Amino acid sequence: MKKESEYTKWVACWGNATSITDRKEATFAKDLTLRYPLFMPFEGIRIRLRFSNLTGTEPVTLTRGFVALNQDDYVSVPILFREQESVTINPGCEVESDEIPLLVPAGSTLNVSMYFQGFTQLNAGTLITGPLSTGKYSYGDFSREKDLPLDLTRNTNWFYFLNTVDILTEEKNHALVCYGDSITAQSWPDYLTLRAWEENHRNVSIIRRAVSGTRILRQYDCITYQAYGLKGATRFPIEMNVAGASAVIIQHGINDIIHPVGVDVNPFRPWSDMPSLQDLTQGIEEFYIKHARKLGVKVWSGTLLPIFGWRTYTEERDVLRNELNQWFRNCKDFDGCVDFDLAVRDAANPRAFAPGFDSGDHLHPSESAYKAMAYAVPVELF
Repeated sequence: MKKESEYTKWVACWGNATSITDRKEATFAKDLTLRYPLFMPFEGIRIRLRFSNLTGTEPVTLTRGFVALNQDDYVSVPILFREQESVTINPGCEVESDEIPLLVPAGSTLNVSMYFQGFTQLNAGTLITGPLSTGKYSYGDFSREKDLPLDLTRNTNWFYFLNTVDILTEEKNHALVCYGDSITAQSWPDYLTLRAWEENHRNVSIIRRAVSGTRILRQYDCITYQAYGLKGATRFPIEMNVAGASAVIIQHGINDIIHPVGVDVNPFRPWSDMPSLQDLTQGIEEFYIKHARKLGVKVWSGTLLPIFGWRTYTEERDVLRNELNQWFRNCKDFDGCVDFDLAVRDAANPRAFAPGFDSGDHLHPSESAYKAMAYAVPVELF
């Protein structure tokens, strides 16, 4: 254990995007416990948590919450807000907890538990997957208990309200932000976390800011596609609120290219939504690069993956994808490029995934491909 005076810097050690949840028949819950186990990549002596109702349309009341390290002497420590256990988060708002004195060992798991007693609108949350990204929910208040009741508990990959966990840690530690859509909402950021740990890079956290279906230039306002999230100009400044961020990898833009099909096919996806290369590059420069520079954060591009065989694939779309990828690789406004496309494409047929790297839908990678993406990230970003 180091001296307390050596812990001088707040760094985000876990982070998620907040978006509009998928619009289903049931949008409210009552008497619900949510629990999320979070990997802690480096040690610290205090934590603080941010909760978000950014996309909610009604106030949400968190009745009580607890954190606990997942170890034998499981001790639930209350999460307080201005010394009160309960907090109401107004629609469009976020709240930050009081600082919690807690010695967090590197490599430990922090359980964050939340209990919502009354009817709660579940409109603010994001679907994420990966080996480090599974939560649980229970009917009833078990927020301070070590074990959740088997008969009242199920797993979930929807992460509601919990947005960021910061830790007071050493100056050497920093956060790397992974920004994107469904491909980033899936496994490669988790594999990147595991890779950093296995390679003994114990000074970096991987903060995922990703929403499935999201686009750079536009967003959907219909309930069918609301879960696809906010457009880039709105999302990026919000999601780059990351303590200790040193760099961001932007792997974004494929949905702008593959979504438009014409109103005769889908009334919400007109051909007028189809961007040009200039539309995409100007959007990335204006919405992403300029804002990141204001924050003093390095910006790395991430090339777009193959789409051959996807249901809206056309040669014209693939030409645009390749043109954007060439810009990602060569544009001097970036500090570097992570060539995900090169890491997962078939050398004999670059339009398609390499054998074993296609999940089956010809858009999203397989788990082995997500691992390859994680290993494509240059070690200098650690």
